[in-house]
Amino acid sequence: MAWSAEDIPDQSGRVAIVTGANGGLGLEVSRELARMGGHVVMASRDRDKAERARQEVLAEIPDASLELVALDLASLASVREAAGTILAAHPTVDVLVNNAGLMGIPERKTEDGFEMQFGVNHLGHFALTALVYPAIRTSSDARVVSVTSTGRHTGRSVDPANPNMEGRYDPWRAYGQSKLANVRFALELDRRLRAAGAHARSIVTHPGFTNTDLQARSVRETGGGRSQRFFHNLVVRYGMTPARGALSLLRAATDPNAAGGALYAPRWANWGPPVRRPLFGRSRSRRAMTTLWAVSERETGITFDVSPQPA
Repeated sequence: MAWSAEDIPDQSGRVAIVTGANGGLGLEVSRELARMGGHVVMASRDRDKAERARQEVLAEIPDASLELVALDLASLASVREAAGTILAAHPTVDVLVNNAGLMGIPERKTEDGFEMQFGVNHLGHFALTALVYPAIRTSSDARVVSVTSTGRHTGRSVDPANPNMEGRYDPWRAYGQSKLANVRFALELDRRLRAAGAHARSIVTHPGFTNTDLQARSVRETGGGRSQRFFHNLVVRYGMTPARGALSLLRAATDPNAAGGALYAPRWANWGPPVRRPLFGRSRSRRAMTTLWAVSERETGITFDVSPQPA
């Protein structure tokens, strides 16, 4: 039998943070976790859009437990403030879904001077995960879910001397770098969690070819770029719905048998029900993962100490 939202176990008493929760995959993940009794922290940059998303879920699930937290992943100050707000309210966090992202946009910088796609897709989530880890490590079964894409196959390892691709920027190269970084971060985090004996799993997911606002935003931000329009038209015609695309994320976040350090993605690469799929050699380069971790700590100024809850 194919895994579906009906297979999500009871989430009562569990706290989940979902980034980019105001639409697309993030909204669907928030909806289904709340449907099963979880308390969902909807972390989003656009407060008004997040409130509309919250009301949409409440209209369908009146007893949904939803909390809005402002989070701009392009600002480390915002990430710190969001993490502080979450930690003050929740001593334990059971699920963190690092979902928000950008794709194929013109060269821009974050508030802290990072290349925008690397900054939002990877560094912002690295910082958020590190800052809320004190609450994650108190959970008896925590999940950290990172979202990648097939764009990872075109990605190159981060150059420690030029992680922001200054003078070498290309929209799709930058996207590929950030998506490969998502995989390597997830795998290195899981390795460190296991080495520390922590009660947490880090899992990477690929939602497949899903019709969300991601492609449409790429078109808007590039002023109708040719390749961006091509992918947008393709996903409108052939893409899965956000509800179906979110299943890979939901399986990683909730399936009791989901394995740490594994990839969950559609059965047929970009379409189909969520299954465990293989990760091949380049994604698993220990040297590249260690380098990425060091670069991420250096760029964000955050030391990510992965250790279990003290006895």
